[in-house]
Amino acid sequence: MVEVNEERRQVQSNGGCRYHHSYVIFTILLIMSLCYYVVIYDNSETWKATVGLLFQKTLHNKTSNESLNAVSRGIASPTTVSRGIVSPTTVSRGISAEPWKPPDPYYVAYPYKYSFVINEPEKCQKENTFVVLIIPVSPGNVAARDAIRSTWGTEKVVADKTVSFLFLIGLPTSQDSEKLQEDLLQESEKHYDLLQSDFWDSYYNLTIKTVVMLEWLSAYCQNAHYAMKIDSDIFLNVKKLVNMLLPAPKQNYMTGLVARSAMVLRDPHSKWYLPKTVYSPFHYPPYALGLGYVFSLDLAGKLIEAAQLVKPVYIEDVYIGMCMNHLGIDLTDPPDGSLFNVFPVEYNRCRYSKLIATTTQSLTNQVNFWRDLQTPGPYC
Repeated sequence: MVEVNEERRQVQSNGGCRYHHSYVIFTILLIMSLCYYVVIYDNSETWKATVGLLFQKTLHNKTSNESLNAVSRGIASPTTVSRGIVSPTTVSRGISAEPWKPPDPYYVAYPYKYSFVINEPEKCQKENTFVVLIIPVSPGNVAARDAIRSTWGTEKVVADKTVSFLFLIGLPTSQDSEKLQEDLLQESEKHYDLLQSDFWDSYYNLTIKTVVMLEWLSAYCQNAHYAMKIDSDIFLNVKKLVNMLLPAPKQNYMTGLVARSAMVLRDPHSKWYLPKTVYSPFHYPPYALGLGYVFSLDLAGKLIEAAQLVKPVYIEDVYIGMCMNHLGIDLTDPPDGSLFNVFPVEYNRCRYSKLIATTTQSLTNQVNFWRDLQTPGPYC
């Protein structure tokens, strides 16, 4: 009888173990199934955006909190922190070594609270700026920045009006992002002309870059009269720009190469393709081409308000036109249709003395054309 009871207890124990093991296996399979469902079947724009925004918020919180203690820990000098620059150690901790890829080519993470990693908050006030030039450029494009610094970026005063300029960048997305971030901080300490915000710098984030520009202008440059967003591959005739602005309106003013009744491109192979699910009309509202457009500073705050309501598209100049249309403000055609040129203009002194902006085929051309135009002698 004792042996029978002992065998019975052993059978019950083994059965309990088998039940416990089965329960564990079932639980694991259930979790794996749920993970598969989330990743494969629920990999929506909202889910991806949430993941991206959580990462950006983590970076923002880390850089903000650590920058406050940078002086006490000896990472940054008081001057560095007062200029809004986060130390290399702090920033590098928040940057992934993996190249950034957009979650969806038609998704734009805005509205969202972006912050500045590198800032020049007193630039406009100290220089008593008349017009500020904001040049969006990729973090690694030092050559373009140096070309501008040595050419039209040197034209600080025209007709007794101060011209300021700043380069606008996002976070680097390459494999060597930590080293590049350290180089950017050193470049900022040398030139004091960089603005960097905590969004990933990429073509698909140009709309974010542009609205961040507006946020900076609204916060730090309201004493200026005008701003110009201008691409880094552009030849700019600063004298001609200032002369155009002297009699220009001070409110609700935006001009450049204005496109009217431009058709929405539906070819999926086009760089500027937009599907109907993103933007359904056949034509865009009037907009100024992104090579370079000028606007009065009152528009910065107005466009930011519109951007909270207008669904963003990744084509940044089109989006600004959509916001202007939402505000009911018409764009102003330039006084001369040849002032802004989207295709490179063949160089001669007479022609270049009369235009404001044109794309160029190389940085070498951009530098050489500007230098030749500065030499003494008649233009025409």
